[in-house]
Amino acid sequence: MAKKDDMIQMRWHSRGGQGAKTAADFFTQVAIAEGKYSQAFPEYGPERSGAPMRSYTRVSSNPIKLHSAVYAPNVLIIVDPTLFGPVNVLEGLPHDGVIIINTPMTPEEARKQYGIQGYKVYTVDATRISLDELGRPIPNMPMVGALVKATALVQLDNVIEGLRKSFSGKFGKEVVEKNIRAINRAYEEVKGQDA
Repeated sequence: MAKKDDMIQMRWHSRGGQGAKTAADFFTQVAIAEGKYSQAFPEYGPERSGAPMRSYTRVSSNPIKLHSAVYAPNVLIIVDPTLFGPVNVLEGLPHDGVIIINTPMTPEEARKQYGIQGYKVYTVDATRISLDELGRPIPNMPMVGALVKATALVQLDNVIEGLRKSFSGKFGKEVVEKNIRAINRAYEEVKGQDA
């Protein structure tokens, strides 16, 4: 996605309870395991389920000395598309930025629906995938699968291995395998369209 020495900055837009903080942290763990430098942290409004929130992720081949919110993201991960409108989710995105949206729409339909001009747009029905695979509308891990496919910042095999290592003790094998299926499905089902 970028030159070897470039830092990639991501901003996740979601609502509390959709797992964006967990996904951002997990993506960072995978990047670090691959020998990259990475950081992730959330920014909350009212701390309650359903409230709009942001999480941030940075990945670089060099040490990261920046410790602020991400104001000019290279990648936007829109976990909850109802935030288009109430929140300026496209704020700071450069003309060559990437947008990944949790929606059943095609990239072309999403452009029209949300007034997106330019940018590379990816869409994946992460909510449907999470309902199918997990039985719950928690789209965070499918969004990780879509992010891996859209950016190639980390390897899918390392994501799967990292999920087994990080989550097995906390959630048990069955839940981990369901999340792995969700990640793989999103990786295969995500659709992209250039600007």
